[in-house]
Amino acid sequence: MQSLGRRYVAYFNSTYRRTGTLWEGRYKSSVVDSQSYLLTCYRYIELNPVRAAMVACPSDYPWSSYHANAAGISDSLVQPHSEYIALGATPDARQAVYRDLFKHAIGDDVLDEIRAHVQQQRALGSHRFQAAIEAELGRVARVRPHGRPKK
Repeated sequence: MQSLGRRYVAYFNSTYRRTGTLWEGRYKSSVVDSQSYLLTCYRYIELNPVRAAMVACPSDYPWSSYHANAAGISDSLVQPHSEYIALGATPDARQAVYRDLFKHAIGDDVLDEIRAHVQQQRALGSHRFQAAIEAELGRVARVRPHGRPKK
């Protein structure tokens, strides 16, 4: 079985021009402050295929929630969040506002912030939100610098 697995990975990687294992890295997640970061995270996720140069725009990626949020295409896997619903009084208005969010790129500082919080699995949001999470969980919710704390 091990030999079969190795051969399949080699075949898969050569076919799809990639490297590494099929399941590199472990799943990571982060608690997100809905009011200030939810729609930014939507943009971050839906623009990933664009940043990876897989597609020219998010609507070109077939496995994206962009179709449901920006075009109103029904998808049983996508449940509208209250922050998304608050974008407009009607579905058409919400979709138009959502599409407008994608007219401007996400700044590098915001990309770095999201990535740092996900990498360390910390709460992404305001300092007040992070303090509330820390009080609730009894553990650090803010991104920490790399390495051991200095004495």
